[in-house]
Amino acid sequence: MANYQIKHITQYRYTSTVIDCTNQILLYPIVDGHLEVRSHFLRITHDPAVETFTDYFGNHTGIFSIIKPHTSLVIESIAEVITKPLDFPNDQLPAATQWESLKDLRYHTSFIDFMKPEVFSQMDSVKSILADITDPSKTPLQNAVLLSEYVYSNFSYQKGITNVETKTEDVLKLKAGVCQDFAHILTIFLRLMGIPSRYVSGYICPKGKEMRGEGATHAWVEAYIPEYGWLGLDPTNNCLVNDQHVRLATGRNFADCTPVKGTYKGSGDHILEVSVEIKNGVHRTTPEIEQKPKFSYQAKNPGEPINTYRYYQEVQRKQQQQQQQQQQ
Repeated sequence: MANYQIKHITQYRYTSTVIDCTNQILLYPIVDGHLEVRSHFLRITHDPAVETFTDYFGNHTGIFSIIKPHTSLVIESIAEVITKPLDFPNDQLPAATQWESLKDLRYHTSFIDFMKPEVFSQMDSVKSILADITDPSKTPLQNAVLLSEYVYSNFSYQKGITNVETKTEDVLKLKAGVCQDFAHILTIFLRLMGIPSRYVSGYICPKGKEMRGEGATHAWVEAYIPEYGWLGLDPTNNCLVNDQHVRLATGRNFADCTPVKGTYKGSGDHILEVSVEIKNGVHRTTPEIEQKPKFSYQAKNPGEPINTYRYYQEVQRKQQQQQQQQQQ
């Protein structure tokens, strides 16, 4: 077993006063046979009442509103959890039998959302990749691991060149991104193969060595394995999900699992800052905000992405022009 204290702070700072702020939060660790929540509390600016419900995907969801004028919003979540190691599939069932089992799920209401392939312009190239690296004679689990390893080995982990609005085509061109991009690409691969897959948001906890995704929320994928159920694969760290991972939400994609999202009336200019701090051991404290958030995003126009592939290309073009001018 492993004990963790997880402090997750989300801060919005607005350039002018805003009102009628309504938010949805998915900040509740998912309790199952492998995770116990010892304690959990939320601290939110102006202390609004938080109503909770279970969403379509089974996630524990909270909503709250702040009507009065304000220039900042801080959402602090502190959870103390105990995680337990998972038992992995023995994968002894014949591959053909497993593939037939997955085919039968295509029209099952619990799996339709997680089997429908995404449609995008580079579908043919993705299918070509699948043809090269997968093997239908192998089991769904063996192929899922191959695909996760492919994403880890062929996509560079780089912060700042993508964001949540970056299109699939751009991530495939860049061959780079962060955990949400890696998870997105892997779900595409798995669904095209006929393996149900869902996007997962949560945390990755330190356990002896540094892992990609620490200091912020993390994302990975769960693939449905016959005779076993949902198995987590983390393509960002090239590992199967075990007791280092704490789930917050599952869904079809990032939009279904966004930890915090909402609307307000006022200027569109704002700065979003997020910090996740995870400590080993149960401390049973309620510390104040002690550190500057590690992730920062400034939105000047909410309808226009600022870190897309086209932006990256423009930066590259300008750098090339500067180099040419220096050589003249």
